[in-house]
Formats: sequence, structure tokens, C-alpha cells
Amino acid sequence: MNPSRRSDATRTAILEAARARFAADGYERATIRAIARDAKIDPSMVMRYYGNKEGLFAAVVSPDLRLPDVASLPREEVGRALVSHFLRMWEENGELTAILRVGVTNPAGAERLQKVFKDQLLPVAEAVCPDPGQVPERAALVVSQLLGLALTRYVLRLPAVTALAREDIVAWLAPTVQRYLTAARP
Repeated sequence: MNPSRRSDATRTAILEAARARFAADGYERATIRAIARDAKIDPSMVMRYYGNKEGLFAAVVSPDLRLPDVASLPREEVGRALVSHFLRMWEENGELTAILRVGVTNPAGAERLQKVFKDQLLPVAEAVCPDPGQVPERAALVVSQLLGLALTRYVLRLPAVTALAREDIVAWLAPTVQRYLTAARP
């Protein structure tokens, strides 16, 4: 294997191990040694590629939410599309769980989570909100619903929430997200 491929494989192993470790342990309890052990490498390699735990965390928590293009959807379907998309993302991507766990316990993690949603969800709200002056508050309300669902379903694992079928969650939550984005201000 050439050195470039070996380097890429090492980086990939480190990032996968770090995602899993941050998701399981949170930022404070995750250690470089544990991550290196999970990646089956020496801890010095983690430091070589990422400098420190904060650098590694920043590399791990830069998700592209791959949000749907709401401009191509009927306006009344945006809430359903977002809730369905986020459920799929949370279930397929341990990175989001890691960000959420760290975001509720660590200021740097909270800042990272805020940036992800500001950079990626705010433009969605801008595309569909009837009043541009209300975009930040409407986007914040959408985030409160999506993160609340993620916290109770994927982190706290509340039995009543984990027992819900995806279709039921979409049926309950989509109208609320839709209202936050497009309804007249109360």
C-alpha cells in the first residue's frame, strides 16, 4: 500500500473511532488513548494528524446535513421533508449523536452544534418563511423540535419515544415544523 493510501486509511480509522467514542462517552470522557485503541493505532498518530482532542473533535463534528432542496418542494411539504430527512440522518449517522451528546455538556460542542444549524438550517428557513425578519426565531423553533426529538429518541432513549414508528413521528412532528416555518405569526 502506498503511503498516501495508508495515511488516508489511518485518518479514516481515527475519525470512525472518534465518532463512536464521542457518541458513546461524550467529549469529557472520550480520551485520545481510547480512540487510538479503538482505531488500533498508537495514540501519537492521533496527535500527529489532529494535534489534540479539540482538533480531533472539530474534524469529527463537521457534518453536512445534506438538507433537501426546499425550493424544489411544494411549500406545504417542507415540514414533512425536514422531519423525515432528520430521522434518516440521525439513524444513519452516529456523528450527529456525538455532536448532540457533546453539545449538551461542553461549551465548545454547543458552539459547534449551533454553527452547524446556523449555517445549514437557517438558509432553509430563509427559503420558506413568509417574513424575513422572523427567520432566526422560526429556525430556532424548528431546531428545538428536531434536537428535542433527537435527544429523547437517540441519547436519552425514552421508551415512549423510541417505541414510536418513524411514520408516527413524522405524522406528529411535521405539522409543527411546517407551522413554525410557514404559518402566520401568532
